[in-house]
Amino acid sequence: MTTPDITLSTTDYDRLDALLSSLSADSIGYDTLSQELERANVVTPEQLPANVISMNSTVRFRLASGKTSTLTLVYPKDLPQSGNNISVLAPVGCALLGLKTGDSINWPLPGGDMSTITVEEVVYQPEREGAYHR
Repeated sequence: MTTPDITLSTTDYDRLDALLSSLSADSIGYDTLSQELERANVVTPEQLPANVISMNSTVRFRLASGKTSTLTLVYPKDLPQSGNNISVLAPVGCALLGLKTGDSINWPLPGGDMSTITVEEVVYQPEREGAYHR
């Protein structure tokens, strides 16, 4: 399976780059997130397609096991606000970043097992609602 392209807004890219700068290189999620930022196609928030997972998007996705989850992708500082959030530094959170509806990616889960993660729907995306500078 080839790795799908990912698209990020300049706002998310800049904030995630700043997040990486605040972490030590051996922090959990650091390497993975920095690799994702390096390969991202970066566009202005207004140009971000409506079916792409940006930060603070709510997404329904399916694991290879068939388990479906609906979670909101958040920055680590926003994690404790609700049980329906997933940090961008978590393996699945980082995998979802920048994907679009219908994309599948092969990704290591916590614990090291590989799984295919398939995006079923971007339920909510801030940019789609006009929230470009949230």
